[in-house]
Amino acid sequence: MNPTRFDAAWNAALGHAHRAAETGRDAVLVRDLFGRASLLLDDEDEPMSAEELASLAEEFRHDTQAFAGAQPVQAASTMFAPAMFFDSPELIVQDDGEPGSRGRVAVLERTVVGADWAREAAPGASPQPEVRERRVALYGFKGGVGRSTATAVLARHLADKGHCVLVVDLDLESPGVSSLLHSFDELPDHGIVDHLVEAGVGNAEGLELVTQSSFFVPSQGNGEIWLAPAGGRPRDDYDYLAKLNRIYSDLPAAEPGGAPKPFCVRLEEAIAACEAQVAGISRQPDVVLLDSRAGIHDIAAVTLTQLSGLSLLFAVDNPSTWYGYGMLLSQWKQHPDRAVDLRERLRIVAAMFRSAGDIQRLHKLRDNAQKMFADTLYDDAEGADLEAYHPALEDDQAPHTPIPILFSHDLIGLDPLQDRDWPELPFVEAAYKRFLKEVEQLVFPSEELS
Repeated sequence: MNPTRFDAAWNAALGHAHRAAETGRDAVLVRDLFGRASLLLDDEDEPMSAEELASLAEEFRHDTQAFAGAQPVQAASTMFAPAMFFDSPELIVQDDGEPGSRGRVAVLERTVVGADWAREAAPGASPQPEVRERRVALYGFKGGVGRSTATAVLARHLADKGHCVLVVDLDLESPGVSSLLHSFDELPDHGIVDHLVEAGVGNAEGLELVTQSSFFVPSQGNGEIWLAPAGGRPRDDYDYLAKLNRIYSDLPAAEPGGAPKPFCVRLEEAIAACEAQVAGISRQPDVVLLDSRAGIHDIAAVTLTQLSGLSLLFAVDNPSTWYGYGMLLSQWKQHPDRAVDLRERLRIVAAMFRSAGDIQRLHKLRDNAQKMFADTLYDDAEGADLEAYHPALEDDQAPHTPIPILFSHDLIGLDPLQDRDWPELPFVEAAYKRFLKEVEQLVFPSEELS
């Protein structure tokens, strides 16, 4: 007999959960770190018999084979603390059910990374609307697309317009934007990783997290650039890697019966601490640029889904880019409320666009982006629902309409220490002119552009 693979086993487990919910019982499907599934049924109103549980377990194990949990079917009436599962804040609800006829179906994922792409916002993770609106996330599914360079150029442009800009380096595994704005030996003593580690033991008070950019002198007005680096100033007694290896876990409850503190809340607190330091030293930042790490990682998931008011998705027009983005956005498609909240806060950036004059190539990238959004986050275009969100292909304000950054060989191998005025070089201005103008209008829509 052919083995039942991961996806087929999960689909079979979901089928069992939905069939069980038709009996009126709530069903929670738990998937562990190895992908093994267990079905938990809320039978407290009408306890299940041992024979009924054994029969369901046999069927479940038969359909999921190697991906069946050690106890494939469990009833709440036999569990020590069923509320830990049925009332968990980590539940991802698949079907709310109907009281009196159909139970709720929910999923509880036990994962190492990636859960935050679909997880509901935890209390304390999402900032107040006015705080989130001033934050801009810059993200690329793949690295090497010029995201950090664009972050630095955008920061300088907005500061030149008189704004107070805070740049937060969230690419913790591969920090990059910090070196484009500041010299390493002048970094603050601490960075984002320090706050995550120290706050985990209640020791974050007094950390020096931000510094004013040493590479920027405003051309006019009182613009400022502040940097919150990934890590602090390099020194003999500073172990960055040891801290990095200890930051991603959720924290247990501070007291018995309390709620644990998930990573998303910890990251929000770190960014808020950086904002507060800038406000205390100078003034409240007008805009906060979050230079997120690439790929499928909880930092990227939290940054895009919970921490930012605008997310710039850097894309190169090739199959791997659209496959990757489609895979991630499909996670949001499974949760309509999350999709509605996110889709109008996204914009595609045509990163390193190689042809300045070939408008057809830009149109092709737009077509591919529109197809990706239509397959994932846009509402169904068919039917007469006037409230459906499905922007036209030619809509200049739609998430799928790309904002181009032109490619320049001169940006490869750039050494900001040798030429601190590099953002003012003619080839940089030509490459980023449209990007800067359009993003500025998105961030400060009420201001007249010069």
